[in-house]
Amino acid sequence: MTAKTFQELSARNLKNFREQPLSEISGSLGDLGTFLPIAIALAVNETVSLSGTLIFSGLFNVLTGVFFGIPLPVQPMKAIAAVAIARTFSTGEISAAGIFVGVCILVFSITGILRWFSDVIPIPVIKGIQVGAGLQLVIASGGKILSSLDWTSPVWADNLIWVIVAFLFLLVANIYRKIPYALIVFIIGLIFAIILSAQAHSLPSFQFWHPFTTVPKGHDWKIGAMAGIGQLPLTTLNSIVAVVHLASDLLPSVQNPSITSIGLSVAGMNLLGCWFGAMPVCHGSGGLAAQYRFGARSGSSIIFLGALKIVIGLFLGETLVGLLKRFPSALLGVMVIAAGLELASVGESLNTSGARDLGKNEPSDEEETAEPALNKAERKKRWTVMLVTVGMLVGFKNDAIGFVAGMLCHWSYELPCFYRMLLERASDRRIRL
Repeated sequence: MTAKTFQELSARNLKNFREQPLSEISGSLGDLGTFLPIAIALAVNETVSLSGTLIFSGLFNVLTGVFFGIPLPVQPMKAIAAVAIARTFSTGEISAAGIFVGVCILVFSITGILRWFSDVIPIPVIKGIQVGAGLQLVIASGGKILSSLDWTSPVWADNLIWVIVAFLFLLVANIYRKIPYALIVFIIGLIFAIILSAQAHSLPSFQFWHPFTTVPKGHDWKIGAMAGIGQLPLTTLNSIVAVVHLASDLLPSVQNPSITSIGLSVAGMNLLGCWFGAMPVCHGSGGLAAQYRFGARSGSSIIFLGALKIVIGLFLGETLVGLLKRFPSALLGVMVIAAGLELASVGESLNTSGARDLGKNEPSDEEETAEPALNKAERKKRWTVMLVTVGMLVGFKNDAIGFVAGMLCHWSYELPCFYRMLLERASDRRIRL
């Protein structure tokens, strides 16, 4: 990054925060529906340090906002987190998993594998991964976060009535986009959590951060590597390739980060934080869509969030676990649904001039209604490839399976062209002979 680019990004961050502070703050909270449940679950099992996770993820938020200038999220590595929660990983095992993924991504970035990977993946497959990830968020919210709620239980502040209220408010916020939805919902949820914690006599208290290092041992590396292998496809596809494409779709007028820079960012975060008991983290298209949906348009949003995390982690840390556990699932669940729908909506531009391979510039109002230079058969092929990717990803709950299925579908459409090319070459050789 040149000094001029750094100055331009800093000026844009300051300008956006001064002109629309509520929107940027609201947007910064958009990804909490993903971050909080996983961080709490891992902290309760003593798999990670909550204070270390808050401080290091906050530091990474600040650095990401400063150097990239867009609302790029710092979120948990979901595949590793799922295995760690199910098997109650030790701190050494989850640290080894994060470090393993960090090393692999570093190698992929330095050697250019990530850049090559991005160039050869067709846009319908990338959009399929984004749409599939969005639908997975919606399904996860309905199947896990909200499924345990009843009309009046488990408590007065967390039930299906609040789900309906939050969803109706979301519909209103869809019409009046300047409403800081995430900020309002977060404040209400925090008030409810404080009241419930006070009733249970478990309010947070002052506790200064005591840093410690985690050095994985031999067995930890074996367990961690196995969990990390399952995370690699998700990190490569959704946290690096898809997030770069989504950033270009959502913020076409901003200089967006390259594939390599995002890869180095993911590698650096885990090669630093995991040694201090912090949760393995990455960037992600779902978090970017969520923060954009709730008003974030620059890096100032996540700089604000990062500074807040650092302060809380330094002075409250582990005592926050009880409070965060009482944050209403009803409100978190609706925020996750909103994020999922925003991410899934990017599939709409597959066959329009907004698609990267059909038109890289932001379309005007007239262009949005016009069809690109695609015939009916080509549009159907692209939709089919995207839907195969989405269907297999959602059906098997695995990004890698969705990716492979989408690529096979794409290649199947290319076979006739490949066959004709071989025939033409064979014909040319006969003519020469």
